[in-house]
Amino acid sequence: MPTDHNSLIHNDSRSIGGREIIVFLAALPLFVLAAYWLLPDRSLVSLLGGFFGAGLLAVIVAVAPLGPAALPALAFRAVGWRPVLFGTLGTAAVSIAVSQVGPEAEGVKQAMKIAHEPAAFLISLALLAGLAPLVEELVFRGLLYGWLESRWGGGVAFVASSLAFAAAHVEPAHALLVLPLGLLFGWLRWRTGSLWPSLVAHMANNGLAVTAAAYFQV
Repeated sequence: MPTDHNSLIHNDSRSIGGREIIVFLAALPLFVLAAYWLLPDRSLVSLLGGFFGAGLLAVIVAVAPLGPAALPALAFRAVGWRPVLFGTLGTAAVSIAVSQVGPEAEGVKQAMKIAHEPAAFLISLALLAGLAPLVEELVFRGLLYGWLESRWGGGVAFVASSLAFAAAHVEPAHALLVLPLGLLFGWLRWRTGSLWPSLVAHMANNGLAVTAAAYFQV
């Protein structure tokens, strides 16, 4: 019999509420501006690092008042290895398919250029396959999904957070590329009630992209 993940979610932790969303939205632009002013240079690596670092700090500030309930509220809940493996393999398949038929996004090309220099590979890997997917999952499948789910249920949270994830990439070609991945990540969050499958899949996908950019492209 299928597990009612929605009931499990609300039985084991506090839900993300409007207060956390408001605090995040208020803190994010302040932290982004502060990071921009404090950057030692305006290189793409610094700008991306400052932006995602500000995003992570804004999430932490938003959920800090929840105390020990913050992590389960963001869906850091135990899950079996099968959803993690399925999510990672499914993401790889979707990513390969989309890259073959979808448009080439200029933003992606610029970001992947970071990895072309051997000395910058580890930095780009940490940034694009570590910090960036962590922050994106916390924001879209943690904060936003959790708030939407607490008000309108998991189905609405799945669809709306996936569309918001794609829209946040701004460039139309990039948004189209990531929408199928966003839907897969959102579905994993919906079905498992945990952030771990989508987070691992997102990191693995970006890590493979960075590695391919560094070693298999001219």
